[in-house]
Amino acid sequence: MITMQETTKPETQRRASRARLLVPAILVLAAAGALGYGIRSGIEERLTTGKELARATDGAATPVVNVTHPASVAPLQEIVLPGNTQAFTDSPIYARTNGYLTHWYFDIGARVKKGDLLADIETPEIDQQLQQAQAQLETAQANFALAKTTSDRWQFLLKSNSVSKQETDQAVANQVAQKAVVDSNSANVRRLVQLQSFEKVYAPFDGVLTARSTDIGALIDAGSSTQSRELFHLAAISTLRVFVPVPEVYSNAARPGAAATLTLDEYPGRVFRGTLVRDSRAIDPASRTLLVEVDVANPDGLLLPGAYVSVHLKLPRTIRSVTIPSSTLLFRREGLRVGVVRDSRANLVPVTIGRDYGANVEILSGLRPADSIILDPSDSLENGSPVRVQQGGVR
Repeated sequence: MITMQETTKPETQRRASRARLLVPAILVLAAAGALGYGIRSGIEERLTTGKELARATDGAATPVVNVTHPASVAPLQEIVLPGNTQAFTDSPIYARTNGYLTHWYFDIGARVKKGDLLADIETPEIDQQLQQAQAQLETAQANFALAKTTSDRWQFLLKSNSVSKQETDQAVANQVAQKAVVDSNSANVRRLVQLQSFEKVYAPFDGVLTARSTDIGALIDAGSSTQSRELFHLAAISTLRVFVPVPEVYSNAARPGAAATLTLDEYPGRVFRGTLVRDSRAIDPASRTLLVEVDVANPDGLLLPGAYVSVHLKLPRTIRSVTIPSSTLLFRREGLRVGVVRDSRANLVPVTIGRDYGANVEILSGLRPADSIILDPSDSLENGSPVRVQQGGVR
């Protein structure tokens, strides 16, 4: 008879055997799961690291810039430009006859009136030539008188056929020839008289003598083929001219009839008033300026020719502008540019410069006060290239 204890013993052994087989399987599965998780984690980590490296590379390749904003300035009401005064009429005075200077009457700085005698020149050769020409004229006049008498007589006798027609024609022709000789000698006398009148040198207009280049006893050569030496230099300073190059952007202010004022360092606090009378009507392509002339009344002679002056021109309308540091400017082949940061990219904006203050420059067009402009931009900066604004880099 089989007992209950004998029946359950094989069953227990089978269960123990299955348990011994299940444990290794579980361990294998656990190891496989751990391995898969490790591989997946490694792949994700490498992907994350690659993305971070790409971002770091892109960030390192993008230039970091400091920016500033344009500063608003007060509306411009006038412009101040440099100029030099010139005499309204400035002329050297030469001799028109040959000889020796015997006397001069005015020295440098002297004020003279038109027609004042400046110097005397002795011309012995001209005097002798004039006497000879006058004698020749008298001879020609005598011959003409005789020829006229003969012609009249022959024409009277021809009426009664006392002389031939041929002889009468010869007498009339001789009268005409002698008249031509008289005219020729008269012209020569007038020429020499005029040359003799040049012995006295007169002032051609009111002015001031700025130079005297001769002295008593100096040989005067009026020569036509050689360069003659001037005797005096005369300048009319009752009205002065000032030629001013006006920048093209301000050319609207340069209109004939516009008022202008002048200031000089030697007269602090004093203003001289002038009028813009004309301009060149053309922009100089080299300097981009318009040449204008300002006339200034100078009745008391305080202003001297050649003086440096500051010319103030009123603007016909208000021109609003901003100022930026000079270090922000880029000089490119296509013109002047400024780097402006917009949407994290550099935009090279063309600008128009007004006045130069040294460390700063005035910008008349191209920028707005809200623009972020790049300080000390690189020469290799390209339009549209990405940039990053440094934190705390706004000035």
